[in-house]
Amino acid sequence: MNRTNEAFGWVSGAVWLGLLMIALWAVVWVVRYLRATPMERRSIRLAVRIRWGWKRLAPLVGLSVTDKMPTVMASLTSGDKVMKPRVLVPTLKVVPDEFGVIVRASCLPQVGLKEFQKAAPYLADAWRMTRVSVLPDKPGQVLIRGVRVDPLTTSTTHTPTGQPPQKVALWDLGLDEFGMPVSVPLSEVPGVTMAGLPGFGKTSAVNRLICDWAPSPTVQFNVFDGKVSHAYEGDYADLVERLFAFVGDDLEAANKELKRLVELRRARSASQKQIRGVKNFWHAGPTEDWPLIVTIIDEAHTYFRDYKGSDQQTKRLAALAAENARLVEDLTKKGRALGFLTLIITQKTTGDAIPTFIRDVCPVGLSFAQKTADAAVAALGDDIRQWPEANPVTLQDAAYVGVAVMNAQGRPGFVRIRTPFVADEHAARITAETAHLTRDPGQLLERLTGQGLVDLAKALPEAA
Repeated sequence: MNRTNEAFGWVSGAVWLGLLMIALWAVVWVVRYLRATPMERRSIRLAVRIRWGWKRLAPLVGLSVTDKMPTVMASLTSGDKVMKPRVLVPTLKVVPDEFGVIVRASCLPQVGLKEFQKAAPYLADAWRMTRVSVLPDKPGQVLIRGVRVDPLTTSTTHTPTGQPPQKVALWDLGLDEFGMPVSVPLSEVPGVTMAGLPGFGKTSAVNRLICDWAPSPTVQFNVFDGKVSHAYEGDYADLVERLFAFVGDDLEAANKELKRLVELRRARSASQKQIRGVKNFWHAGPTEDWPLIVTIIDEAHTYFRDYKGSDQQTKRLAALAAENARLVEDLTKKGRALGFLTLIITQKTTGDAIPTFIRDVCPVGLSFAQKTADAAVAALGDDIRQWPEANPVTLQDAAYVGVAVMNAQGRPGFVRIRTPFVADEHAARITAETAHLTRDPGQLLERLTGQGLVDLAKALPEAA
């Protein structure tokens, strides 16, 4: 009798423990649901519906396999009965977020990546998604991304943290069309081109880069803005105190500053091995004394324009523009291993706006909305013709302000990205907090070597 009571007590305790665990799980789930945003709550409900309906849906969309071989336990207990074949479906792990769900599914024999990709349109219809994407994940698993609302038409904002970036030269651009974050590594990159119609988000994307990188003393910025004449005007007015140099639309002033940058490039080339012990800047990385130099040339066509005319003034401007192009070519072709990163921004990256000998050595290219197919090809290459759904010509609607197109990293095709808006007050705040970090890289090098840039540059042969 005592043993019976003891066994009953153990069973009763196990039942109560199980009920307690279920109650705790329910409380956690309810708290999580109540703290979620309205959009996240919709995704949570959708995730529950996906889990409950998966065993029925999977065979309907061709994501199941029939196993005619009974398990060992079934064979031992079936006796002489004929066992029915089992229908196996992939197991799922569903995680909801603001835009939809991220699903990790296991593969089965004859149900792999290709089968999931083929079923993606049917899953989108069944789950009431705007679009569904399937990509390889871990070995034996696929990653399914489904979005309820289109991230490309959902405006977003970015609030800079004011903290130094965790990884140097990583440009966080925004969210792709599946709501996944997109980052572009810019280490070992000599140049970036950015194109797009006025008012569609080019400058805001650059502002985010400056605001995110400005808290690091290992990065220094200078800006050429062809839209304005003075630093207190235009899009970079709130950031000017974090720039070691600023040039407006004066071609002569731009020429002078570009010459100084090329002189600095040559001086670094002459002294980098001796001072840092490396030939490539990125082998040691940026430091406060030897920072990454980010040069932003906005409205670049201002500085490269091909002036036509026979009068003295036109000839002078034509000569300045031609030399400006040659100097920027020097920075993009020879500056990568010396810590120079050049961002060239214009409305159209056609040859008359950015000379092809500059554009073609910049491996990273982005394009916001474009008016013509030729402009899209100039910005992204001829392959964009094969991906009409990603062509920036389709982004001219006001709903796509802030949406850019670029080559997909590590896979064929192109990706569309919703870049967030950075408010002027945030740019001003970051500048106020980080202005004390601004240093002129030329002066830093002169202090390190005890020599002037001209003297250092003379140590190199002319070919350098």
